[in-house]
Amino acid sequence: MHKSTDYLLRLKPWSLQAFVVALMALAVAATVQEMLAALGTTLYFGTFFPAILVASFVAGAPAGAAATALTILIVWWAFMPPQFELNPLANADYDRFLFFLLPTLLTVWLAHIYREALAMLRKRSS
Repeated sequence: MHKSTDYLLRLKPWSLQAFVVALMALAVAATVQEMLAALGTTLYFGTFFPAILVASFVAGAPAGAAATALTILIVWWAFMPPQFELNPLANADYDRFLFFLLPTLLTVWLAHIYREALAMLRKRSS
């Protein structure tokens, strides 16, 4: 049991390494999103959900929450028209951010609960 789940608890939340993992996941997601945007898709947040899930499971809730906040800035700046500008948002943009933020924060919270349960299970079995 310990060997298969060691990677999930190796990184401590709030550590520099945890935030680096979150940034790497966001970099991969942004790269894939840029490729999809070049093909004409307008799913702004599609590739960022898995990145935040991975960051939350592997690096903890603080890294997942930071990845969520950075995702909003990245999408606003790099993918919403006009690209590479932080223009005022329309009502539809606020809705997009809200419909991204609610399930993402739930995902981060559930990943946090999973990591805590896994740590308790490991502590109990040792």
